[in-house]
Amino acid sequence: MESATASQILDDHVFLVGRPPLDEYLGFVTAQTADADAVDIGVLASDWRAANDHVRELERVEQGCADAPSIGPVGKNLSALVEQVHSDPLFQRSFGIVPTDIGVVELDKVVVYQKFINLAYVRQIQQKLGPNPTEEAVFRLCLPFDHPQPTVNFGRIANNAYMFMSPSTDLRFLEPVLLQFDRIIGHRPQGPVAGVIALLVGFGSNFLNLIHVDNRLVMNNGSHRAYALRDMGITHVPCAIQRVSRREELRVVGSSDLQNNPDNYLKNARPPLLRDYFDPALQKIFKVPRRVRQVKIAFGVEQLDVPASS
Repeated sequence: MESATASQILDDHVFLVGRPPLDEYLGFVTAQTADADAVDIGVLASDWRAANDHVRELERVEQGCADAPSIGPVGKNLSALVEQVHSDPLFQRSFGIVPTDIGVVELDKVVVYQKFINLAYVRQIQQKLGPNPTEEAVFRLCLPFDHPQPTVNFGRIANNAYMFMSPSTDLRFLEPVLLQFDRIIGHRPQGPVAGVIALLVGFGSNFLNLIHVDNRLVMNNGSHRAYALRDMGITHVPCAIQRVSRREELRVVGSSDLQNNPDNYLKNARPPLLRDYFDPALQKIFKVPRRVRQVKIAFGVEQLDVPASS
């Protein structure tokens, strides 16, 4: 990657360093940061080893600190908001596979797998929330049942392709849907319509979500909001908690990293925790060129005449 130019917007990112794999840390710095061409690999590796020594010490003195985290109830003064979350169709669709509760957790006990946090995005969250947020404001940030939508630009880029772009990295392809034409309003087709194939692009439900598995709480979505709140001194937050009773369920509800390396987070005596982002011995700050998320949707059509069955 080339060094950042004057026209690029640079955002500070905090990288959680010191845990394997070393090559992932080196790859991030040399491929994604603004000064990638000027980095000294030897210095990076030395810094990682120093952080890894600190990790080993934490594993010695803080064994079991992530085990049996407490999960408290949401205050009765927020019960109406809890009901609105439970009745939200997106919540019901997103969390229908395993039992899911709304509870309050201590952020410092939460296990994390995400290696870096965009501090510019954190500041945006904090500015929107304000310096002295109410319990209701914190609840709505963590469990936004009104689903505020980030900016999206989209357009046709070819006869069979469309491009969607957003500053939000949550932009994604959602699902294909087969519809009857009477579900479409305002479109005048070129001929009688047999059916409609809709390719849906949008965002996740965006609830701050943890997975409760093997007596630990693992962050599944909402790392930036959790970091922003912890940075403001808010130590306990409401969230959606998925109750996973067996490893097989992680293949459906867990992140790819949690699926592929579950023991790193569930069996390690002292796994990476959210509070580690704030440990000077485990954090490195890098400037990273800002990016936008692009989702390209392309389709193909094949038309054949085949023998009719008798």
